[in-house]
Amino acid sequence: MTHSGRHFLQIPGPSNVPDSVLRAMSMPTIDHRGPEFQALLSQVLAGVADIFRTSNQVIIYPATGTGAWEAALVNTLSPGDEILCYETGHFSSLWKAMAEKWGLKPTMIEGDWRTGADPEKISAALAEDTAHRFKAVCVVHNETSTGVTSRIPEIRRSIDAAGHPALLMVDTISSLGSVDYRHDEWGVDVTVSGSQKGLMLPPGMSFNAVSDKALDAHERSTLPKSFWNWTEMLASGKNGQTPYTPNTNLLYGLKEALRILDEEGMDNVFARHIRFGEATRAAVDAWGLEVLCTNENEHSPVLTAVLMPEGFDADELRRIILERFNMSLGAGLSKLKGKIFRIGHLGDLSDLTLAGTLSGVQMGLQLAGIKVNPSGVEAALDILRDA
Repeated sequence: MTHSGRHFLQIPGPSNVPDSVLRAMSMPTIDHRGPEFQALLSQVLAGVADIFRTSNQVIIYPATGTGAWEAALVNTLSPGDEILCYETGHFSSLWKAMAEKWGLKPTMIEGDWRTGADPEKISAALAEDTAHRFKAVCVVHNETSTGVTSRIPEIRRSIDAAGHPALLMVDTISSLGSVDYRHDEWGVDVTVSGSQKGLMLPPGMSFNAVSDKALDAHERSTLPKSFWNWTEMLASGKNGQTPYTPNTNLLYGLKEALRILDEEGMDNVFARHIRFGEATRAAVDAWGLEVLCTNENEHSPVLTAVLMPEGFDADELRRIILERFNMSLGAGLSKLKGKIFRIGHLGDLSDLTLAGTLSGVQMGLQLAGIKVNPSGVEAALDILRDA
């Protein structure tokens, strides 16, 4: 079917890329060993450090977020090291699986996929580890598969309360640039992220923000690393260079994305995403449906995962909405497949875009034969109008 108008990409990432970012990426490719590139990378590194809220140099890889996970592990750990993970959803499980492939020994604290990482359970596990076997604690800040945001400052305090020296590693792939995050202030040792969500870029760029403690661990780490090696990346970055060919045109896009975020003001960006989450949940509640996240303090500003009523298939609903209204929604992943759909409300998004998104969801629910209260969109509009 041919549709008029633009496609509504309302998955929780990759998010919509602003037109000015697309134009920036169309710049002619330049010599990545010349002075123009040196100025570009130096400017981008400073801007990204501000987004992470860190005073240390951030490392930028030509890779997806999965690469940033791998870089975090191989640069700080050694074969056979034990790490503590918390099961908050599909992506926390993938990080654990990666650790196993590298010969690490992860212990996973079981979760229910409806709440975030529990600081008290982490503290209890670390308090029992009197031999300090755990070398790192790995947590996903915003679990994209469930719409749950974990409370990182409380987790940091739980590690400190246990008196444990483990590194704190945090995945912010779907939260950086959309949700308040403070690498230095919150005492995070390695933050991993990617370009394709809150930073409003295509996939293909990932990041490590690192603490001094993580850099000390890097000096002792014996896991193999070449492409991911922090030593080479940091040394080159200080001079506005990279140790291998960079993704130059994505860096042009990142420069423009950082300008957009700075112009809006990060506090306004965070408030906008909180408003979008509140409006979406108001619609879901008015429809008579249930949000997957059950903890009021952990609702994601980035996306909302919605449980399907018994007897209905979320993938069939997504098919109807795509075919009739040219809108893509996020699927349920792994054990949530067919049970939920995910509404992304992050990045280059306005109040009117969200209103259109929720209208499409409401019409799709009705076409799928699901009885919903038609006041759902109006409930969202009340919040968007009165903000």
